[in-house]
Amino acid sequence: MPVRAFLALVAAGFRRTTTYRLAALAGVVANVTFGYIRGAVLLAVAGAATVASSGYSADGLMTYNWLTQAALGPLAIWGTTEITERVRNGDIAVDLARPVGLMGTYLAQDLGRAGASLLLRSVPTVLVGALTVGMTMPGTPGPWLLGGVAVLLGLLLSFLSRFLLQLASFWIVETRGLQTLYMVVSGFFAGLVFPLALMPAPLRVAAAATPFPSMLQHPVDVLSGRITGGAAWELVGVQVLWLVVLAVAGHLVLRAGTRRLVVQGG
Repeated sequence: MPVRAFLALVAAGFRRTTTYRLAALAGVVANVTFGYIRGAVLLAVAGAATVASSGYSADGLMTYNWLTQAALGPLAIWGTTEITERVRNGDIAVDLARPVGLMGTYLAQDLGRAGASLLLRSVPTVLVGALTVGMTMPGTPGPWLLGGVAVLLGLLLSFLSRFLLQLASFWIVETRGLQTLYMVVSGFFAGLVFPLALMPAPLRVAAAATPFPSMLQHPVDVLSGRITGGAAWELVGVQVLWLVVLAVAGHLVLRAGTRRLVVQGG
């Protein structure tokens, strides 16, 4: 896809999201409300010994809490259904007939949406958390720069994972059950419910076998400065590895789905 067309689609996704300012405000209220509730639960459930052994202090848990709450909007980790709906009503045939690729088109639009959500939802959420509860963030630029890269990779991974999920609609007429399962598993293994370090070892191993920690847990660990140095670069390397895997899988599944659509006369 030409760079100019890609940037135009990013801008279109940004404009579409910023049009619904009241929805963004409602999102901030929801993020902040659940941020307070979740923060209280985290402090209540995680005893002092558990927190110390996992590398989290009370302030670290609060930082983790508010950063993950702020990431919910841009990541859209609970899934999207736009492609699924277009497959169901046949509009996907129009998308496939366009001169730009389907994956690139929706990636550009999703990046625009994520950028708008970052400004309208994430920044206010973090400010509320920092001003009312307090957060401990790095005092040097290194974690901020590498954390920014990790966040961008997390956004790309979230898109590719959701894209693959929606491509299932080429074979499955009703995908709501699959989407619900994805929502539960992704939220849990991404570290949204609890930090993975507080979970039992078998669950941590299971989570590590999926790309979900690279979407949320790893970017937050790097950005907050909880993981630094070579360990932080290792987490970014894992993100890159999953990015390659999901991108290749997305292209292969899209090709197979397109072939199936053409054979069926769609």
